[in-house]
Amino acid sequence: MRAAALTLVLALTLAAPALAATPEDDVGAVLDQLHAAASKADGPTYFGLYTPDAVFIGTDATERWSMLQFRAYAEPYFAKGHGWTYVPRERHVILAPVDCRCVAWFDELLDSKSYGTARGAGVLVKGADGWKISQYVLSFPIPNDVADEVTARIKAFEAEKGK
Repeated sequence: MRAAALTLVLALTLAAPALAATPEDDVGAVLDQLHAAASKADGPTYFGLYTPDAVFIGTDATERWSMLQFRAYAEPYFAKGHGWTYVPRERHVILAPVDCRCVAWFDELLDSKSYGTARGAGVLVKGADGWKISQYVLSFPIPNDVADEVTARIKAFEAEKGK
């Protein structure tokens, strides 16, 4: 019995490094927390995952927001219990080749009931309180086969608005 317990402890000790989360896993966990908080309209958690000087770039060309601006936009929705749900389908995380291993960038394909396929991309930095999002960009990837049609509609819209 004692030998079996010792063998189990030894096996778990040797396996522990393999079970440890990688920085890429940690970044993915932050992004998963972000999407979960947005879906639940949990503003404190959602905005707590960003650096104070973070930038959110939305799908509209006018949407390049500081956290103060983005929070002012989003909090009224969150206060009414209205969030947004994006479910990650595929994600790529890359650590910057710096010794601190404290900068990562990512891109992810997301599924949304409202919009279908979307893409998130951005940068996270690691500080004393863990990984935080420094920039998040949300976009709608346009299939090449419909790009001419979609961009023509955007050009017409912008011309009509005088942009």
